[in-house]
Amino acid sequence: MVLEALSYGFIQKALISGIAVAIICSFMGTFLVLRRYSLFGDGIAHVSFGGVAVGLFLGIFPIWTAYLLAIAGGIGLQKLRQSTKISGDAAVAVVLVTGLSVGVILVSSSGGFSVDLFSFLFGSILLIGNDDTMIILTISTGIIVTLVALRKQFLQITFNEEQAKISGLPVTLLNYAFVILAAVTVVTSMRLVGILLISALIVIPNISAMMFGKGFKQTVGISMLISVVSVVSGILLSYYYNLAPSGIIVVVAVSILVGILIARSAGIIRKVDIKKKSEISHNS
Repeated sequence: MVLEALSYGFIQKALISGIAVAIICSFMGTFLVLRRYSLFGDGIAHVSFGGVAVGLFLGIFPIWTAYLLAIAGGIGLQKLRQSTKISGDAAVAVVLVTGLSVGVILVSSSGGFSVDLFSFLFGSILLIGNDDTMIILTISTGIIVTLVALRKQFLQITFNEEQAKISGLPVTLLNYAFVILAAVTVVTSMRLVGILLISALIVIPNISAMMFGKGFKQTVGISMLISVVSVVSGILLSYYYNLAPSGIIVVVAVSILVGILIARSAGIIRKVDIKKKSEISHNS
C-alpha cells in the first residue's frame, strides 16, 4: 500500500515538501517556544491571511503578498514589543486581530471566500506543483542554514537578552532577523497545514520534545523527528482514507504528545519542568 502511494508524483512532491516544512517548523518552533512566543505562528498566519486576501483581491500571486505582509507583521510585532514594553503574547494578539481584520474586509468586499482562499486556510499539500516544491525546498534550505549559523546568538538572546547586549551582540538587529525568519517559515508552511493550523505544527512537536528534558541539540532533533513522522503519516493516511491531510497531521502530532504524557505519568520518561530553560540549553 505504501509503495502504491509513493508511485504517484503528487504524493512524492507532497512528502518532499512536507518533510522540508516539518524540519523548518520544528527548528524555528524550538526558539519560539523558549521565547514564550508560542502564539507567534498563529498571529503571523492570520496576518498572512490578510496578505493572501490582498493578493487575490489585486490579482497578484497571493503567496508573495502573504510573504510581504507576514514580514511586515513580524517587524511590527517586534517594534511593538520593544517600544511599548507590551508582552510577547499581547503583541502577537494585536498583530493577529489586525491581520485577520484586513483579510475579512477584503474578502467581504470581493464577494466572499473562493476556492483558492480555502486552500490557504486549510492547506493543500497534495495539490502543489513542481514550482511550489522547488520554492519550498529553496526557502527551507535558506532558513535552516541561517538558523544553524546564528543559533548561538539566538540562544543567548533567548535566555538572557540583557547579558547578550552587554556581551556586544547586536540584539535589536538579531531580533528583527529572527522575526523575519519566523514569518517566512510560517508562510512557507501554509501550503501544508493551512493558516488555521500552522501554530500546531510549530508548537506541538516542540512541547513533545521538551518533555524528554534533553539539551538544545537533542531537543531540536527529537522535535524534527516527531514533526516529520506526523507529516509523513498524515499525508499517507489522508491518501488512504481520503481525508484532509492538514487535520490528520495535527491529530497525529497531538497523539504523539498524548503518548509522551502518558509515558511520563507512568514514569517511563523522567519528569522535567519544560519551562526550565537551563535544562534545554544544557550542552547546547
